[in-house]
Amino acid sequence: MQRKWTIMPATYLVSIVLFGITIVPMLFVIADGFRTTADINNSAVAVPHPWDWSNYASVLGTAPFWQFLGNSALIAGVATVIAVVLGSMAAFALSRYEFRGREGLFTLFVSGLLFPIAAAALPLYLLLQKINLLDNQFGVAIPEAAFALAITIFILRPFMRAIPGELEDATLVDGASKIRFFVQILIPLSRPALVTVSLLAFVGSWNQYLLPLLVFTTQSHFTLPLGVATYQTQFSTNTAVIFAFTAVSMIPCLGIFVWAERYLVAGAAGAVKG
Repeated sequence: MQRKWTIMPATYLVSIVLFGITIVPMLFVIADGFRTTADINNSAVAVPHPWDWSNYASVLGTAPFWQFLGNSALIAGVATVIAVVLGSMAAFALSRYEFRGREGLFTLFVSGLLFPIAAAALPLYLLLQKINLLDNQFGVAIPEAAFALAITIFILRPFMRAIPGELEDATLVDGASKIRFFVQILIPLSRPALVTVSLLAFVGSWNQYLLPLLVFTTQSHFTLPLGVATYQTQFSTNTAVIFAFTAVSMIPCLGIFVWAERYLVAGAAGAVKG
C-alpha cells in the first residue's frame, strides 16, 4: 500500500508533464488562430481578446485548403487500405501456418521498423522516376503503405496467434476453408488490432512530409503538410492565418484519435499479450 501511494503521485506528475509537452502547444496554436497578427506580435502567449473568427473563415473559404485536405485523405486512405489488407494476410500466414523460415521472415518484416522513410528517399525517388510515378498520388500512397507493413505485421501477428487453434479446428471440421476462417472468423475477432494498425498507418501517411515533397511538383497534388509549408511561404507576414491553417489541419487526425482511442489501447494490449 505504501509503495502504491509512492508510485501514484509520480505517475500523475509524469502525465502532467507529458500533457504540457504535447497538448499545451496545440492549444496555443488553436488559440492564436483566433487572434490578429498584431496581437501575436505584441504578446506571443495570451488568451484571444476579442475572439477573431476571420482567420478560420478565410482558411475554410479557400479552395486550396479543401484540395490539400482531399489529397491527404485520398493518399492516407489508399495507403491504409493497402497496408492493412496485405499486412493482415501476411500476419495470418505467419501466425497460423508452420513452414521453414517463418520466424526469419517475420524478423525480416519487423526489421523494417529500424529504417525510416528518409533513409530510402534517394533510391525510392529513382525507382518512382523509372516507373513514371513521380507527381502521382499513387507514387506516395504505395511507398507509405510499404513502410507501414512492418508495424502492421508486428501488431497483427501476435494478436492473431493468440486466438485459440481449437476455434480454427472447429471451423474446418464444419467444412469451412482456411480462407473462410480468415475472412469470417479471424478478421472480426482481430478488430481491435485492425483498428490500431489502420490508425497508425493513416496518421503516419497523413503526417508524412518528406515523401510528398520529393514526389509532387504540382501544387494541385499537395497534401496538408505541404499545404501548411506553402501557406507559410505565401502568408509569411500574416502569422494568425498560418496558425489557423495549422490548427484546422490537425483536426482530422485528432478526431480519428478520439474516436479510435479505445480500439488503439485494446489492440496494443492484445498484441503485447499475444
